[in-house]
Amino acid sequence: MTNAALPAAPPRRRSNWQLLMANRLAAAGLFILGFVVLLAVLAPVLPLPNPDITDQPNRLLPPLSPGHLLGTDHLGRDILSRLIWGTQVSLIVGISATAIAALVGSVIGLVAGYARGATDTLLMRFVDMLMAFPYILLAIAIVAALGPGLLNALYAIAIVNIPFFARNIRGVTVSIRNREFVDAARLSGKGDVAILFTEVLPNVLPVIVITMSTTVGWMILETAGLSFLGLGAQPPTSDLGSMLGQARAQIFTAPHASIIPGVMIFILVMSINLLGDGIRDVLDPRLRSGSLARPMAVTQIRRENPPPSNRENAPALVVEQLSAGFDDSGRITPAISGISFSLNRGECLGLIGESGSGKSVTALSLMGLVASPPGVITGGAVYVDGRDVLAMDENQIIALRGVRVSYVFQDPLTTLHPLYRVGEQVAEAILAHRPIGRREAGERAVELMEQVGIRDARARSRAFPHELSGGQRQRIGIAMALANDPDIIVADEPTTALDVTVQKRILDLLQGLRRDRGLAILLITHDFGVVADVCDRVAVMKNGVIVEQGATAGVLRNPQHDYTRRLIACVPELGEGRTFLDRVRPLMAEGRA
Repeated sequence: MTNAALPAAPPRRRSNWQLLMANRLAAAGLFILGFVVLLAVLAPVLPLPNPDITDQPNRLLPPLSPGHLLGTDHLGRDILSRLIWGTQVSLIVGISATAIAALVGSVIGLVAGYARGATDTLLMRFVDMLMAFPYILLAIAIVAALGPGLLNALYAIAIVNIPFFARNIRGVTVSIRNREFVDAARLSGKGDVAILFTEVLPNVLPVIVITMSTTVGWMILETAGLSFLGLGAQPPTSDLGSMLGQARAQIFTAPHASIIPGVMIFILVMSINLLGDGIRDVLDPRLRSGSLARPMAVTQIRRENPPPSNRENAPALVVEQLSAGFDDSGRITPAISGISFSLNRGECLGLIGESGSGKSVTALSLMGLVASPPGVITGGAVYVDGRDVLAMDENQIIALRGVRVSYVFQDPLTTLHPLYRVGEQVAEAILAHRPIGRREAGERAVELMEQVGIRDARARSRAFPHELSGGQRQRIGIAMALANDPDIIVADEPTTALDVTVQKRILDLLQGLRRDRGLAILLITHDFGVVADVCDRVAVMKNGVIVEQGATAGVLRNPQHDYTRRLIACVPELGEGRTFLDRVRPLMAEGRA
């Protein structure tokens, strides 16, 4: 029997500001944009010449001229002064137009996506009508109808960008309107308006933010385009676009007059987009943790003192002091700590514990399947036939998966691809490791389906996952695990969500395969009844450590750890009735104490 210390408490999470600063590109965008905005805000108090005063004798002076740091334009006006004042105007117009478009478009998207039906049809046809025209031509038409001017350009730019917000927000709203947490809010008595603002809106807020951050750049560019054509800012008012338009005639004789405002537009748009990406990551906790990032092929390994890479005369599977956690912006939150066990050929080891005890992380760590980011293996070793898996390179680990060690996952409906027939998926598991033809692989897939007890296997092989029952899908998962005659099968709660009779059949199937093929099985479960039926040995996990392990009969008859006793006590017996609670309550109180 083994007792282990509990892992350290997870570190305190960093604040939103710290997370934003950890993103270097977002931090650079913030500081650049902040500097530009500060200059624009301080324009009235800075020692700048009047941007509208002309000085013909000093026209088209080059940069670094006395009294004119960035030179002068074709009318002798100071470019630095006009640049700062023009940036202020462009920022005000861009932010204001974005706010209007975001408000109107988000409301349309939320209402259409949530209400659906006739309301959705009516609102989205209006949006489609706006999108039927090229947006810049529509903006020009609106300004032409209203008359040239900065305010009219603002309205035009806001109107043509409403569809971008409306369609994005509607799509997200439709995807979550029938999610479980929304149904729970309805059952709690919340009205539609309350659900929209308290349940739906927080989930679409990151989409609104990133759309706004991108659209601000578009707004500045579109406003500059209208001003470039003479439809935006009117003399003497200037913005970055009008500066470009007025300097286009001198592009060859005085290129600095147009290059300088063009560079400022580029700096504004890039800094806003970089900052918007960083804010999106901070607002979405899934992006913050890395759970939505593209995972690496193998879990990241950071072992300070790697153990020997080979062991002689080792059992089929040996796990020594395995530790793993999740990287939270540079800080490792431990998930499992110091896990050790072994598995002999033809043996079944049960790994048992409550939900969240670290069983699945342990199973996935064996073959480097914990998603990185954010998963990290921080210590220990996993020996398969005496070779340390964690010391292998990426290609060696990938080649080992499915050949020597196979997995049967908890929910086959989510692990099977919904758009491929089950026979094709079993055949794919074979083709990934064997140089055979597709026809031969298909015949082998049918044979495997027959071996795991699927009736009329050839016809069933042409079915999609949703056309099969839960027990049949689980058998398909087992067939895929057996496709390449592995030595070890890791079965991660293979009977969860199945009825009792199907559970019994699946367990009998695993037992038969163990007898017939000599498979070593690591069975992960939270049910001591299952362990008692099929496992030779058992290891009990709590809070990421193994608190007790030994022969199944010995642990069940004489558990040494309080947690093991409480788990066993929670298994009811037939006919026990109310005495079950009388037996469990003292143990639960003891555990809390």
